[in-house]
Amino acid sequence: MKQLSLYRLFLPMAVLCGFVSIASAEKQVITEADQLPRIAFPFDGNVIELLNDQKALDEYFSKLRTEIERQLEEFDIQDKATVRGYISTLRTLDILEGNYDAALEKIQEIREMFDKPSDKLTSGLITEALIEVYMDGKAQSPESVADRFIQAYKPKVIELPWDIVQDDIEQTNGTFQYLSEALYLGGLENSMQNTVDNNKELALGDVASLASVRYMLDNVLPLKEQIVAVTTDYIADNRVEKADIWADRSVDLTSSENLTPVIIAISDSGVDAAIFEATGQMWVNENEIPGDGIDNDENGFVDDVNGPAWDLDGYRTTGNLYPLTEEQLTAYPEELDFVKGLLDLQAAVDSDEAKSTREKMAALTREEYKPFVENLSLNGNYTHGTHVAGIAAAGNPAARILNSRITFGHEIIPDKPTLEDSIRSSEEVMAMVQYFKDAGVRVVNMSWGGSQAGLEYALEANGVGDNPEQRAEIARVLFDIGYDSLVEAMASAPEILFIPAAGNSDNDVDFNKIIPSSIDLSNVLVVGAVDQAGDETGFTSYGKNIRVHANGFEVESPVPGGRLMKFSGTSMSAPNVTNLAAKLLAIDPSLTPEEVIQFIQLGVETSEDGRRFLIHPKKSVALLQLSNMQL
Repeated sequence: MKQLSLYRLFLPMAVLCGFVSIASAEKQVITEADQLPRIAFPFDGNVIELLNDQKALDEYFSKLRTEIERQLEEFDIQDKATVRGYISTLRTLDILEGNYDAALEKIQEIREMFDKPSDKLTSGLITEALIEVYMDGKAQSPESVADRFIQAYKPKVIELPWDIVQDDIEQTNGTFQYLSEALYLGGLENSMQNTVDNNKELALGDVASLASVRYMLDNVLPLKEQIVAVTTDYIADNRVEKADIWADRSVDLTSSENLTPVIIAISDSGVDAAIFEATGQMWVNENEIPGDGIDNDENGFVDDVNGPAWDLDGYRTTGNLYPLTEEQLTAYPEELDFVKGLLDLQAAVDSDEAKSTREKMAALTREEYKPFVENLSLNGNYTHGTHVAGIAAAGNPAARILNSRITFGHEIIPDKPTLEDSIRSSEEVMAMVQYFKDAGVRVVNMSWGGSQAGLEYALEANGVGDNPEQRAEIARVLFDIGYDSLVEAMASAPEILFIPAAGNSDNDVDFNKIIPSSIDLSNVLVVGAVDQAGDETGFTSYGKNIRVHANGFEVESPVPGGRLMKFSGTSMSAPNVTNLAAKLLAIDPSLTPEEVIQFIQLGVETSEDGRRFLIHPKKSVALLQLSNMQL
């Protein structure tokens, strides 16, 4: 799923919220994230100065602990991820206060709450080793702490089962190669400080983030070289690439006859049409004259030769790709290397791009943080839609890619959400789906997402609302406008199959309402991500609305200009299912969306733990062909 806020990678933000009075002695059951209360504390100052003022910081940490403990006592929160977040923050506070026994107990409590096997084994491992060093009292200097930490951490890592923890350990290794104080402080300065300046307050989540940053800077970051060294050795000693199950499952229709063209709408950041024109897979509006600035076919869209487009404010615009400036286009190849380098670091791939990105990020100053992160986000947006389209069209000469371009923001501070924009966007959602219907689209890939929490942050960042509760109410209204309009639009097109990505937040899309992955309709199929071996990825979101899983790890596809790159995310797993759906329709165009879903699910292989539903394109296609033969 498209990540609209890359800077959050460097600034962990716990979603912790406020106050509601409880009259009854029984716990109030919380079944949706929106039911959680919001709270904020008055603050009008510099967050970096606060971070370094221990006395003032402790006062906020005391309030943080009191509020979290109150919520855990009074609320029955029906979401493990939310409760884990609360307890993780309490664990951080325990360590900062020197209450190590309590922190160790919470590490075990958190592990028991995980469902993913790797999380159960790796959660809190660094912290656990560090606490052991603190508790034995033998380390008296930074050098001795580092030596003792290796002695405590290395055995814990060595005994881990590689086949289960590989992805998490590789990500830990890559992340610690570029983490720095400047990244943390740059995130605070460019995000939290802005909300403080606008609202004169610290949300509970902000205080939790300050606790996390203080803990990282004081305790963990000084040991980054040791963490990288231990995990590097472990990876080198164990690295045997997981078997790739997807090649044997894939179906290539390149040599097939009697295929029916299938129009696939890529609702995303834009597609480089030249790549798919070369293969004959680009949809073309024959009634539109390219580049004349006229709506030739009078459908309400100008120059929609390959499909419609909307700008950041939801107004109709033109162009297959986000319009980069000449300067941005010139910098694109180098920026693309940084995008690849960051992805390689996270996957522990020792490439030239990873090396240069590591050096660049390690040397970043706080002042360089904002332009670097925003450029990463910009180029991530620029490449995203083309990469998705390449996956959706692979091995299917009958695929016709219709480019439905939407514009994502790349700035750290998002634009201010307004009622006017929300109403206009909701009307354009209906227009978008009507466009799909008129064009004969059969499948729509939707590798993006939005949430009420995201709207609340955007309102906070722009100083809208008098308090968190008011911002929540505004965000609720705006979110519901978008959510309801999309549900209505999708339901109005029963002949079209919509395939959203689950999301990369590792949370429950039923508890945390997300557009579009929380939408449950008969013509909607939400996709989670697994890796090349079919194992659950650490990032994929989950929930009962996610009915199939596909490869979302290091999936290769072209980006604008034609360069092949490997991206990871549910953004990649969704088009793998779109690819299968389009192939089924190319073979049998009479299939309804419900029938396509049925054939996909009939081919699914369910994991032993019942958590993963792995698609098997070869089986699904064979089942369709057998069904047609019997008819």
